[in-house]
Amino acid sequence: MPVDLRLYAIIDPEHAGGRSLPDLARLVAEGGATLVQLRDKVSDTRAMVETARAVKAALAPFGVPLLVNDRVDVALAAGADGVHIGQTDMAAEDARRLLGRNAIIGLSINTVALAEAAPIALLDYVGIGGVYATMSKQQKKAPIGVEGLRHIVEVFRRRKAGFPGCAIAGITAANAGATIAAGAAGVSVISALALAPDPAAAARALRAAVDQALAARR
Repeated sequence: MPVDLRLYAIIDPEHAGGRSLPDLARLVAEGGATLVQLRDKVSDTRAMVETARAVKAALAPFGVPLLVNDRVDVALAAGADGVHIGQTDMAAEDARRLLGRNAIIGLSINTVALAEAAPIALLDYVGIGGVYATMSKQQKKAPIGVEGLRHIVEVFRRRKAGFPGCAIAGITAANAGATIAAGAAGVSVISALALAPDPAAAARALRAAVDQALAARR
């Protein structure tokens, strides 16, 4: 089944606005998030597994899948729906072998060369960016911008029709539409949801912007 990337919320204990991650996951799901990723660079493994299980339970009433960033072991232990991996994490081949054919696996892409080399037969989607500047993750490279996003999307369209990619980094309700117009299937968001006074309302606004842009593109 294709993964729904329209509003891909990333929750992170370092950028949670003072909320627990299960509560934050519930709020963004209420607002229309279609996919949630747990990204945790600070907790130990046991705590991560416990958090992932609690987040998965919070998302269950909404039918929203949970992915874990980087940690295939945590995803397996917690019964998550899959993982998102970066270029220096476990290889997609190994993640697929461990998680099985039904798991969702995404890969970070920020250049045309990486897009050309990505093992798309093993992947369900790619995260493309950073598109804009962001404060929620240390950016080692300059943002690729909407044009950079467009070029990478074109590579995947050529390689496999309909293969989905989401735009990531610095996405807000104000600029989400531009990334969809450039070919993204959705947006991946941290700060604009987690740090909003009302994450559910922020999710509704973002989801509306994405849906409107997708409708205009058809």
